[in-house]
Amino acid sequence: MLEIQERFDTVGYEGLTERAGSSELHITEALDAGGVIGFIAYSYGAEKTTVYDYDDGGELMLCDGLVRSVMLKSVLKGISHMLFELDCDDKYEELKKLRFLRGESRMCSDLDSFMNGCQSCGKKKE
Repeated sequence: MLEIQERFDTVGYEGLTERAGSSELHITEALDAGGVIGFIAYSYGAEKTTVYDYDDGGELMLCDGLVRSVMLKSVLKGISHMLFELDCDDKYEELKKLRFLRGESRMCSDLDSFMNGCQSCGKKKE
């Protein structure tokens, strides 16, 4: 069964800790049968959440779940923007496919509206 859980340490993610610099790095992992099958690494700021990396094992839907989990946490903290600072250009293409990003932008804005977008989709079906 797939679970998405935040870690409370950064053991094994030291390279990402360096990229986060002075920001406190958070790691959320995707687990299946107790084994890690993906992760997302990020930090919270006053105005935005910064994502440094993610690994979805090539599963687009896992990417969607990992990013949305961090979006939800950000919205709950009153943060409305998410900046992606990734090393791999292919990962930006995945984020564009999922409509988290548009064009050459690396910022997803208005997270609250983005997270509530599916509510209006349900109303259209009624």
